[in-house]
Amino acid sequence: MTTETNTVELATELTIAWLGNPNTRTSADDVPAFLQSMYAAVEKLGGTTVETPTEDAAVEYTPAVTVRKSLASKDHIISMIDGKPYRTLRRHLTGHGLTPEEYRARYNLKADYPIVAESYSEARRAMAKTIGLGRKPSQQADAAPAPAPAKAKRGGKAALDAAKETLGTAE
Repeated sequence: MTTETNTVELATELTIAWLGNPNTRTSADDVPAFLQSMYAAVEKLGGTTVETPTEDAAVEYTPAVTVRKSLASKDHIISMIDGKPYRTLRRHLTGHGLTPEEYRARYNLKADYPIVAESYSEARRAMAKTIGLGRKPSQQADAAPAPAPAKAKRGGKAALDAAKETLGTAE
């Protein structure tokens, strides 16, 4: 009995240390599962066998919202984990220890399910186009506006007329 309580205490202390790390990002729902896995690891190191959950007892995740509702707005995507809106899910998923592929698999989503809101994606695309990303060097030279043709130097009234013609204020 003492080895079991020592194992429980050790697993508990390791879990507390893990949670005390400022780089650990987890929700309260994940703590019991981590404690169980820590206990199993300590038991395994101690040489005794521990029952581990089988694949048959896999956790069934229920989405917070439906797929249709998660994609209802162009301005944000609603997370199926917590039901909150996000412009991009990547950081949110990383905080939950998931990749986009794991997220899609967890909620049985299609491979083309977006991780970024449509309006955010369009805004980023427009910004990239304005700064010239995605163009080949030869296209950048073609896209640059051609300089105005150089006019012969004229003096006096001819120069004034040329300037007015260029500005479109000719009389």
